[in-house]
Order: sequence, then C-alpha cells, then structure tokens
Amino acid sequence: MAGSITLERSEGDGVAFLTLSNPAKLNAIDIAMWRELHALMLHLQALPPEDAPHAVILRGAGGQFASGGDIVEFANFRFEEHSLRDFHENVVAPALHALLDCDIPLYAQIEGACIGGGLEIAACCDIRICGEGSRFGAPIARLGFPMAPLEIDVVARLAHEPLMREMLLEARLLTAAAALQHGLVHAVVPDAEVAVLTLRRAQALAALSPQAARINKRTLRQFSVGGPSDAEREAHYAYADSHEHREGVTAFIEKRTPRFQRG
Repeated sequence: MAGSITLERSEGDGVAFLTLSNPAKLNAIDIAMWRELHALMLHLQALPPEDAPHAVILRGAGGQFASGGDIVEFANFRFEEHSLRDFHENVVAPALHALLDCDIPLYAQIEGACIGGGLEIAACCDIRICGEGSRFGAPIARLGFPMAPLEIDVVARLAHEPLMREMLLEARLLTAAAALQHGLVHAVVPDAEVAVLTLRRAQALAALSPQAARINKRTLRQFSVGGPSDAEREAHYAYADSHEHREGVTAFIEKRTPRFQRG
C-alpha cells in the first residue's frame, strides 16, 4: 500500500501541517510521496502571502518522522543507470529544493526515526525539534549505495564535513543528544512533548510579521549561494512602505501588539 502526504490548515493561528504517512513502514518515503511533497510545496509557495500559512510543521504519522526511502521499491529502478539517475535527479531533488525555496518558515517535528530521506527533508526545514528517543543518520552504505550528490549538498548545509563522513562512511546513527551537540536540531525534549513544543514555537512565529520572515528566508538563500546580487540587494528595501512595516513600528511606538495579516 502506497504512502501519502496530507496538508492541513489549523484554525486561526496561521499554522499548517504537512504529514508524512506510511505507517506500516515507519513512514518510509515512496516515489509517489516524493512527488506529492514536491507538488504541495509548489502549491504553498504559489499562494498569495495573504492566503498562505505563516508557518508549516512537517511531521510523520504515528510517532515516527521518516525512516528513509521505501526499500521495497528500489529493485524496480536502482539497478539501471538511467532510472537510478532519474529517481535522484528528477524525483527526490526537486522535492528537496522546493522545500529549500519555500518562503514560508518550516518546522520539523521529529519523533522516532529521522533517517535517509527523512534526514534530507528535515535538513531543508528552518527549525528542527526532536524527541529524546529520535535517531538520525543515513546508513545507506549497509545497502551498498552512496548518497546522491544533490542530496549530499542538502544535508551538508546542516552537517559539517567530519559528521558527514561518520554518517556516510561508517553508517553511523546519532542519538538526539548527539544531534543537538552537532547542531542538527535546535531542541531536544521528552518524546511526549515534541508535538506540543513544535506547535507552540510555530504559533509564536506565526504571530510575528510574515513579510519579515519571507524576506529573511530569501536573503538567507541569497547568501547561501554567494550573497545577494546588486539588483537583489536594491530590491530588498521594497518593503519600506508596506503595511506590515508601518504596523510593526507604529504598534511599538503606541505600546500595543501589532496586528499582522493572518494567513
């Protein structure tokens, strides 16, 4: 039975949920799920800011984040060069880059396994919160294959090179405490509290200026590829006369809570 990914909007707080669901396989990500993730992220990015959520929480069903790719599918395409390349370059990579290119802040609610493709998805999120029982890694050397170049690039934005070598060459799995020590996650909490804390942090962010979040994410992406161009740096200041800019500064002066647009 194929897995699925669902998008849900919560009422009134500006937060949405993307849920990975393949519970019989610890939410292993099959080809259809990668394509659905890509489509959903393009949908979210295309929404007008006034209609978009202010934060999105990525989570797995049933107390697991994602255990990697769906290995049962692998025999259908991994043993021929063209189909193998197509899977990594035209199925997985577009989904990951749609996550990276999204202007909406993304939270990873990590419970249980965060392995392989799950680690890649989590690495594309802005804030990662995990439970004490979570495990991280990409032990694909046990399956006889390496991590694809574009996927290494995504994870290496988060994990420093010595850690990448440990995970890939030794197939090492990390505990939640080690993940925090290496900067893979922002917070570790008791397993039963992961969902509550992630939602609380996402709601707090959603109450801030969504325009500021979007501009900050775009600027951070520009610096990840060498810094903003002259045109991008000039365009950065186009928010000067915006409602949110005026509202935020005016509310501070008037000693009241700013009223930002709720997506």
